[in-house]
Amino acid sequence: MDFDVLFQSQIDALKEEGNYRIFAELERKSGAFPKAKCHDDDAPDEVTVWCSNDYLGMGQHESVTKAFKDAVDMYGAGAGGTRNISGTNHAHKLLEAELADLHGKESALLFTSGYVSNWAALGTLGARLPDAVILSDELNHASMIEGIRHSRANKVIWRHNDPEDLDRKLAALPANSPKIVAFESVYSMDGDIAPIAEILDVCEKHGAMSYIDEVHAVGMYGPRGGGVAEREGLMDRITLIEGTLGKAYGVVGGYITGSEAMCDFIRSFSSGFIFTTALPPAVAAAARTSIQHLKQSDQERLLQRERVAYLRKRLDQEGIPHLENPSHIIPVMIKDPVKCRMLSDYLMQRYGIYVQPINYPTVPKGTERLRFTPSPLHSIEDIEHLVYALKDLWKQCAISHAVA
Repeated sequence: MDFDVLFQSQIDALKEEGNYRIFAELERKSGAFPKAKCHDDDAPDEVTVWCSNDYLGMGQHESVTKAFKDAVDMYGAGAGGTRNISGTNHAHKLLEAELADLHGKESALLFTSGYVSNWAALGTLGARLPDAVILSDELNHASMIEGIRHSRANKVIWRHNDPEDLDRKLAALPANSPKIVAFESVYSMDGDIAPIAEILDVCEKHGAMSYIDEVHAVGMYGPRGGGVAEREGLMDRITLIEGTLGKAYGVVGGYITGSEAMCDFIRSFSSGFIFTTALPPAVAAAARTSIQHLKQSDQERLLQRERVAYLRKRLDQEGIPHLENPSHIIPVMIKDPVKCRMLSDYLMQRYGIYVQPINYPTVPKGTERLRFTPSPLHSIEDIEHLVYALKDLWKQCAISHAVA
């Protein structure tokens, strides 16, 4: 059997549907974000990145890069093994303490990525709690879905951001079964924010554990960057808060925070923690520095919000359709996978603007979009250039001006 033929046939189908992913080869310039050197033959040598999840540019902040370099000199490049086998470094423990403090929890546990922290935590909770039922918001991230699937626990899907539907579905479950309600604070594709207080009311009514994914909110919201739950004064009511170090904190890694017993439980039983090489200590040191900085500095968050508001205003003025939401994510709706890919290519090749098309399966078919994430380091001139390019392409490509 020729397996390459089987592989290629499915790749070809993706290309025909307009859903084949093409990665731009970029070279981030420390100190020059959002500018990047582009190695694609048909694009300018320098492009402006408009779709980075390094939301605040902390990946190039001088205090963060210095901490990284100093830690490499102090600890070396790698961790040396799993956390169990020689891989636990003092930098890991300091970072976990910093994260627990950030969320007002007793303990925290590091993972190699936000994907792994969701997969491992939900997988372990669902598998190890007898007769557990996990109730998952219908738009939860793939990492949460995979964790739930891996757990083999009973799963119930509730309507997106709908506490009343969650209430009905919790009420239908046996009173003595452990119930875990899993949801996100900021949903990364539409940019909408969960009604956290109302969801927690329902969880508490039914004695359910609350599990919130704050990966697109940590560093961005709250007086110290603890996320939407911190901003709304709700962290103490949440059982488990999961987050990432790879977005607003500008590094890499994931984590969970909660009670000491719960974190120890997941540390002791999660294969995704036990059998994975630990984060390099330099990464942990850089992440801790980034968290400490954003705990005391609001400058980056405030300027980022100004840039978001300005881009939204200019898009409205030019009739470019974008989803209204209360977050920092601006989805510009295209609603056609081929046109979405084409617009992305034109923006890169003609205008030096890099934004990836968001197509199925990341979003449902018919809701394809370009997802813009303005940072505090995007200038007004950058925004005006982007709006000019979009306005020009909208005319050329006959794209609808309607959002819905």
